[in-house]
Amino acid sequence: MIKLCKSKYFTMKNYNESIETLTEIRSMMERSTRFISLNGFSGVFASIFALIGAAAAYEYLQTKAVIPNLVASEDGSSLSFYLFFFTDAILVLVASISVAVYLTVRKSKKKGLKVWDNSAKRVTFNMLLPLSAGGLFCLLLVYHGYVGLVAPSTLIFYGLALLNTSKYTYEDIRYLGIIEVLIGLLATVWIGYGLLFWALGFGIMHVIYGIIMYFKYER
Repeated sequence: MIKLCKSKYFTMKNYNESIETLTEIRSMMERSTRFISLNGFSGVFASIFALIGAAAAYEYLQTKAVIPNLVASEDGSSLSFYLFFFTDAILVLVASISVAVYLTVRKSKKKGLKVWDNSAKRVTFNMLLPLSAGGLFCLLLVYHGYVGLVAPSTLIFYGLALLNTSKYTYEDIRYLGIIEVLIGLLATVWIGYGLLFWALGFGIMHVIYGIIMYFKYER
């Protein structure tokens, strides 16, 4: 009887050890193939910066008269218009990326992971490819005078970038990408409300995403 109990004890112990080993192997494989150092709070900060940028753009539009033809304007108003929105977008982008990099590096150090490994390189490449194409497309839209389509296009290409990247990091990003594309398509229907959709996609949706990511993976 004692021998049988000992046999069961060691069997259960070996079983638990096997489960722990499999869990560790799975974790190692995940770290080698997926970039898991993304910080949920980076999405929250990105949303804050995006909402600040949208508010600044709204105030700017309230103080300026409507320009009938931005491309053909000869009094310099079109140049100042483009310069303001370009500067606004760049500041939001730089601030968001800076905070995301800082939080990602800090999280990687806490977990003992490399910041710039193969998974990080795959994420960066697959993110930059659609974003670069989208950036060039938006410049062409401005060149041809289709300024109202710029905000929807940024949302659509950003959503596609997230979809393209999701297979190399958290799968939850896929759903955010789908939502961004849908918001961009809606913004294409109601072009006059592009700034509002822009704030919704880059602002509010990132807050929701960041909170979900925090409670799901980091709490």
